Amino acid sequence: MTKRLFCAAALCMAGMLAVSAQSVRFNNEGKLKIVQFTDIHWRAGDPATADAAANMNRVLDEEKPDLVVYTGDVTTAKPATEGLDKALEPVISRGLPYAITFGNHDDEQDLTRPQLYDYVKKKQGCLDAKAEGTDFAISVTSSDGKQAKAVIYVMDSNAYSTIDSLKGYGWFRRDQIDWYARKSAELTAANGGKPLPALAFFHIPFPEYNEASTAIGNPLVGQRGEQACSPAINSGMFAAMLEAGDVMGTFVGHDHVNNYVTPWHGILLCYGQFTGGKTTYTDGKRGARVIELTEGRRGFRTWIRMSDGTVKNEVLWPEDFKN
Repeated sequence: MTKRLFCAAALCMAGMLAVSAQSVRFNNEGKLKIVQFTDIHWRAGDPATADAAANMNRVLDEEKPDLVVYTGDVTTAKPATEGLDKALEPVISRGLPYAITFGNHDDEQDLTRPQLYDYVKKKQGCLDAKAEGTDFAISVTSSDGKQAKAVIYVMDSNAYSTIDSLKGYGWFRRDQIDWYARKSAELTAANGGKPLPALAFFHIPFPEYNEASTAIGNPLVGQRGEQACSPAINSGMFAAMLEAGDVMGTFVGHDHVNNYVTPWHGILLCYGQFTGGKTTYTDGKRGARVIELTEGRRGFRTWIRMSDGTVKNEVLWPEDFKN
């Protein structure tokens, strides 16, 4: 085999590997709609959780998404499995594919973090099932299913500091940042050296959320009801994303009265909309963030669907933020 033919075959195989991993597909209109549910705080047996179920069902009926991503603090009482079952039921009953990452409260109940992942990986429709660890990439293939056209990273931002002298929330570890950099480089190589349009979902916001949301003159769309409760140290995941050049937007939860989006160095930093009921602190507003990708376009549209059916804070990235 000639060197040229070998390289062509290698690229073809790389493309096939990218598509054969966890994947979803752009529809016939070249669209992919994602609903982000965050901070459900399901408490098994607590009637105050009922609003969360009603909210999720209303959002799913209104939006009819292609994919759902849960970004942590899903279950916050014992038994954790009952909370997971109830929180996932609206999606599973509709036959929708979904991905899930956990927050700082999920493993405070009766299951460890590894046990939580083991449990959800066995559930119908869960895209975590093929993941070797807690971080994974979902390939978004072309409408004909032949080629990867975008990627969705789902990553575990951990829970609390593991350093005795440092209090507060957890951060992305070095091995996680290395995993992301390798995966991004692999997908870029399979795409002929051009980074795929990418989104990243996790629970705890980067420290950059506070920098961006307080920078004078930097635009912000939505509600900023509290400071971002980020880790006390910056371990560098945001910088890794800038270096890789694929991530267009990040989507987090954790802070229940924030739902804003704000640009920072070419990445749109986004909060989800609090999804839960009355089992935790809230300003009484609940809903979900919706994101729509378009095949062949580097950018996305996003808005919030509230539990009463109204839509708010719709933006088009990056067009709506150009000077």
